[in-house]
Amino acid sequence: MKAFDTAIAETSEAIAGPWRRPYQMLHAQVYDSHASIHDDATAQKLGFQGGTIEGPTHFSQFAPLCASVWGDAWFETGCISAHYRNPSFAGEEVQAIMARPAAGARQCAIQMVKRDGTEVLRGTASVGSDKTPTALDQRLTELKPLADPVILRDIKVGMRTGRQTVRMDLDQNMGELYPFSLADKLKVITEPSPFYADAGNPWGRQIIPIEMLSVLFQYMAREDRLPVRGPAVGLFADQEIRLLRGPLFAGEDYQTEREVVALSGSRRTESLWVRTTVFASDNLPVATMLLNLASIKDSYASYGQEHAELYA
Repeated sequence: MKAFDTAIAETSEAIAGPWRRPYQMLHAQVYDSHASIHDDATAQKLGFQGGTIEGPTHFSQFAPLCASVWGDAWFETGCISAHYRNPSFAGEEVQAIMARPAAGARQCAIQMVKRDGTEVLRGTASVGSDKTPTALDQRLTELKPLADPVILRDIKVGMRTGRQTVRMDLDQNMGELYPFSLADKLKVITEPSPFYADAGNPWGRQIIPIEMLSVLFQYMAREDRLPVRGPAVGLFADQEIRLLRGPLFAGEDYQTEREVVALSGSRRTESLWVRTTVFASDNLPVATMLLNLASIKDSYASYGQEHAELYA
């Protein structure tokens, strides 16, 4: 069984998938009792064109490129490590591009672009665990420190959460953060695969697409939440999903625990970098996710007042 039928274009320097229009599934997302950056009205108040496509949605477009280079190993030890550069919006076409790998290469540069050349994301795709630094490994060494925190003033590097059980059944609504099911996603996913639809694959069970791993890993984030001040609107600014002993399967229980690994800042945001480790029933890690959740300062109603009180 072939994993994907996606047409792949080749040049001397790169391979690329087709132009796609990812489907927006987070219009109704709610957290902290308010709408999110994926809601048109909320996004427009913060200066965006409209509700943004969630970043990991784009990971699916890289899967056929990675599988074409690394075969089944991609589903077992694949990794996408990406810095989100610009948002994309419903109806816009985007294309996944991967640098042509050298013989035996286990990591390649990736990027996604819009028709006008705007870069949506850049980073690396890889397989295996040879400890080659990923895009976000490198980025962590270059962060601008978080000065004068307000939203994140109660957060410390090294904070950990307790373990939570997570699961993704085919028809399970994934809650307020992700108000849809795996079955809903598979109807509109940009790169369909028989590996996602039934058990007829090398592992004999229905596997979860890489973009939906983000949903699975974040499923209980509201229950073990870190002490972030709010309400404030957040967005994914950087994200890495790494499989250690994949794939992960629909209908299976996993456990997650989270650790704060860095804090950083910019003119507009305060960023919380969290690494989620995912454990199987044997209590050994099967995957990790590094996520930079950037809180937008202007979306926190008392930001200016609290900053003055704290740092005047």
